[in-house]
Amino acid sequence: MPDFDHITFDRNIMGGRACIRGMRVTVSLVVNLVANGMSAAEILAEYPYLEAEDIRQALQYAALLTQEEIIPV
Repeated sequence: MPDFDHITFDRNIMGGRACIRGMRVTVSLVVNLVANGMSAAEILAEYPYLEAEDIRQALQYAALLTQEEIIPV
Protein backbone atom coordinates (compact mmCIF):
# COMPACT_ATOMS: atom_id res chain seq x y z
CA MET A 1 0.00 0.00 0.00
CA PRO A 2 1.44 3.39 -0.97
CA ASP A 3 2.21 5.95 1.71
CA PHE A 4 -0.31 8.78 1.31
CA ASP A 5 1.30 11.36 3.56
CA HIS A 6 -0.15 14.21 1.46
CA ILE A 7 -3.74 12.89 1.75
CA THR A 8 -5.49 13.89 4.96
CA PHE A 9 -8.89 13.39 6.54
CA ASP A 10 -10.41 15.77 9.06
CA ARG A 11 -14.14 15.87 9.76
CA ASN A 12 -13.81 19.63 10.28
CA ILE A 13 -12.34 20.20 6.81
CA MET A 14 -14.58 19.54 3.81
CA GLY A 15 -16.74 17.19 5.87
CA GLY A 16 -13.96 14.64 6.28
CA ARG A 17 -13.40 14.11 2.56
CA ALA A 18 -9.91 13.23 1.36
CA CYS A 19 -7.96 16.49 1.13
CA ILE A 20 -4.50 17.61 0.21
CA ARG A 21 -2.28 18.25 3.25
CA GLY A 22 -5.11 19.51 5.46
CA MET A 23 -6.11 22.22 2.98
CA ARG A 24 -9.58 22.79 1.60
CA VAL A 25 -8.48 21.18 -1.66
CA THR A 26 -10.06 17.77 -2.14
CA VAL A 27 -8.55 14.82 -3.92
CA SER A 28 -11.66 14.75 -6.10
CA LEU A 29 -10.96 18.32 -7.29
CA VAL A 30 -7.43 17.40 -8.34
CA VAL A 31 -8.60 14.22 -10.08
CA ASN A 32 -11.35 16.16 -11.87
CA LEU A 33 -8.87 18.75 -13.10
CA VAL A 34 -6.67 16.02 -14.57
CA ALA A 35 -9.69 14.20 -16.02
CA ASN A 36 -10.77 17.41 -17.74
CA GLY A 37 -7.43 17.83 -19.46
CA MET A 38 -5.32 20.00 -17.17
CA SER A 39 -1.67 19.07 -16.99
CA ALA A 40 0.19 18.93 -13.71
CA ALA A 41 2.02 22.12 -14.72
CA GLU A 42 -1.29 23.90 -15.36
CA ILE A 43 -2.70 22.75 -12.02
CA LEU A 44 0.40 23.94 -10.19
CA ALA A 45 0.18 27.33 -11.94
CA GLU A 46 -3.51 27.68 -11.03
CA TYR A 47 -3.04 26.43 -7.46
CA PRO A 48 0.47 27.60 -6.49
CA TYR A 49 0.14 26.23 -2.95
CA LEU A 50 0.00 22.68 -4.34
CA GLU A 51 3.05 20.53 -5.03
CA ALA A 52 3.66 18.00 -7.78
CA GLU A 53 3.65 15.29 -5.10
CA ASP A 54 0.12 16.36 -4.10
CA ILE A 55 -1.12 15.66 -7.62
CA ARG A 56 0.73 12.36 -7.84
CA GLN A 57 -0.67 11.11 -4.55
CA ALA A 58 -4.20 12.28 -5.39
CA LEU A 59 -4.11 10.23 -8.58
CA GLN A 60 -2.60 7.22 -6.80
CA TYR A 61 -5.27 7.43 -4.09
CA ALA A 62 -8.05 7.60 -6.69
CA ALA A 63 -6.56 4.65 -8.54
CA LEU A 64 -6.46 2.64 -5.32
CA LEU A 65 -10.13 3.39 -4.66
CA THR A 66 -11.14 2.14 -8.09
CA GLN A 67 -9.55 -1.29 -7.80
CA GLU A 68 -12.72 -3.27 -8.25
CA GLU A 69 -13.20 -6.98 -7.91
CA ILE A 70 -16.14 -8.64 -9.51
CA ILE A 71 -17.13 -11.77 -7.65
CA PRO A 72 -19.16 -14.17 -9.79
CA VAL A 73 -22.40 -15.37 -8.22
